Amino acid sequence: MDLKELYRDVILDHNRHPRNFGRLESEDRGGEVLHADGHNPLCGDRLSVYVRLNGERIEDIRFEGSGCAISTASASLMTEAVKGKERAAVARLFDQVHRLLTHHDATPDAALGKLAALSGVHEFPARVKCATLSWHTLNAALEHGSATVSTE
Repeated sequence: MDLKELYRDVILDHNRHPRNFGRLESEDRGGEVLHADGHNPLCGDRLSVYVRLNGERIEDIRFEGSGCAISTASASLMTEAVKGKERAAVARLFDQVHRLLTHHDATPDAALGKLAALSGVHEFPARVKCATLSWHTLNAALEHGSATVSTE
């Protein structure tokens, strides 16, 4: 199996069986839940991201919504990658993923783990917004506590 095939399989798996899917309520474990909604009018992706912080660390994160395979897989991969991380580490990870998605010369860093599966998206410029929607939505939740973002 070549690398592109492996990456495609990861994307398909996370689309079919998204991790951390569902709403996160304050009552689930106490504490404030930050929330943001995201919309990609280009292909109709809509999602909500819910984050519970413990100090600066993401204690729990979930998402819900509907979208294309890339959007759903990216959100699923993102939630797995950022859970347990400090805000500063999440910001660095966002920068790495954004570069991977938007620069043709970017190569996946081994430290990205499964997020490297998103590397092929840069070959399809119209899909970059699908892959980054969840990341921008997470940033909005972390920065504003409650927000709506659009990829327009």
